[in-house]
Amino acid sequence: MALYLLYETSSGYSLFQANGIDEIGQNTEAVRNSVSDLNRFGKVVQLTAFHPFESALDALNQINSVSEGIMTDELRNFLELNLPKVKEGKKAKFSLGVAEPKIGSHIFEVTKLPCQSNDFVHELLRGVRLHFERFIKDLKPGDLEKAQLGLGHSYSRAKVKFNVNRVDNMVIQAIFLLDTLDKDVNSFAMRVREWYSWHFPELAKIVNDNYLYAKLAKFIDDKSKLSEDKLPELTDLLGDEDKAKEVVEAAKASMGQDLSPIDLINVQQFAQRVMDLSEYRKKLHEYLITKMNDIAPNLASLIGEMVGARLISHAGSLTNLAKCPSSTLQILGAEKALFRALKTRGNTPKYGLIFHSSFIGRASARNKGRMARYLANKCSIASRIDCFSENGTTVFGEKLREQVEERLDFYDKGVAPRKNIDVMKAAIESTENKDTDMETEEATTVPSAKKGKKKKSKSDAAENSELMAEDKPTVNGGASEDAKSEKKKKKEKRKLELEQAVENSNGTNGVEAEEDVSSTKKKKKKSKDQDGEDLQDASDMKKKRKKKSKGEE
Repeated sequence: MALYLLYETSSGYSLFQANGIDEIGQNTEAVRNSVSDLNRFGKVVQLTAFHPFESALDALNQINSVSEGIMTDELRNFLELNLPKVKEGKKAKFSLGVAEPKIGSHIFEVTKLPCQSNDFVHELLRGVRLHFERFIKDLKPGDLEKAQLGLGHSYSRAKVKFNVNRVDNMVIQAIFLLDTLDKDVNSFAMRVREWYSWHFPELAKIVNDNYLYAKLAKFIDDKSKLSEDKLPELTDLLGDEDKAKEVVEAAKASMGQDLSPIDLINVQQFAQRVMDLSEYRKKLHEYLITKMNDIAPNLASLIGEMVGARLISHAGSLTNLAKCPSSTLQILGAEKALFRALKTRGNTPKYGLIFHSSFIGRASARNKGRMARYLANKCSIASRIDCFSENGTTVFGEKLREQVEERLDFYDKGVAPRKNIDVMKAAIESTENKDTDMETEEATTVPSAKKGKKKKSKSDAAENSELMAEDKPTVNGGASEDAKSEKKKKKEKRKLELEQAVENSNGTNGVEAEEDVSSTKKKKKKSKDQDGEDLQDASDMKKKRKKKSKGEE
């Protein structure tokens, strides 16, 4: 059976054919010995085809797909063109040797070409890599190294490049630096205490805080110069007048030895360094809190910024932490104790880094393990929401924190907690309401501005029309004045008619008015009498009809 070798380089795909495999007997040691000699290796392996990449971008895309174990269309066309064709229903009389078994399985799934990846194939590909420049004639010396360097840079850059605002690497570095700073500041502060105690040993007992001790060591300098005149400044530093007086009295009766001015200057400089380091530590802590609220807001609101940052740094990244099950997250940081327990068949640890959370400290000794398991479950949910959600919100973290608080109450008082489904539904509804509120606010701001513009335009138009009317009064002035005069005349006529009618009814024509009134009354009576007679005639007719109908029966 013939063997073909697929070799991927930074410049393109190449296909080699291995001859005399039966004579070698697929002995890896024989191949390993013949690899270094080009004359012997060239008789066994020969170049069949070479397909160069079109550009650096094409090379990057091809190598990315190869590293993920995916066969591209270009690679498929290259293999179908240069490998012997296999008839339908028959087995292939050759096999394709590949370096990675993933891409070999994908090639077999798509094209049904038999692929193999073993030590023998790897040794042959090692020889191909060693003598690749000799196989291709048109390749100039140094071209392959340049292509490898460029593709290596672009490949690594593409792997590292992602969202700048959600870089969890900054959190990992910041938490490592915080831990080292805590150790360094502590050791330096102890060195300041030990150094300055030769001069003023009583101060170490009065002031316990390291940062405050360094401040006082720099301020006091020489204890012999400390007097009651400096009491206000000492009270500002210490925040307590009694302590300031105690320091002044202790300086007067101190048992320490005197130091030279150069030694005191060195002590002051070192104390200033300790102060600067402690201030930088505070700034770094604030930076870490802001970063955690950007990268993992739900995890930070659930378990705290420091513990969440330690979990991310121990897992390696936020995605690795999101991939961890809750049982693994529960014992992160206690790996040594876990493997020691497995080795000695003892009890496995109940918690790792989660122990620094306040929830486990608040739980009773009996319920610490249960609380750690429940908290790890909620932390895994929060880390997955932070990792895979596009919009960063703290709603889910706050709801999960409420659930943990309810679980604590359940263990202590027996109060039944809410179900997880109900809590998650409430969290989703609150996030949707927030989104709708944001959209409505944005929508209201735009039309309000438009309405203001419309009002301004209307007022401007009204002012302009008034100005136009003032400027041009003679354009349609005659017609408008005629219309107004006609209306006034009609109104005056109506008023006169009404006044005459009132005078006729109440004035000189009173008799006529009375006659008219009496005539109208008589007419009404006549009409009523006529209506009554008509009604009687109609009723008589109905009675006669009824009598006739009864007589016929």
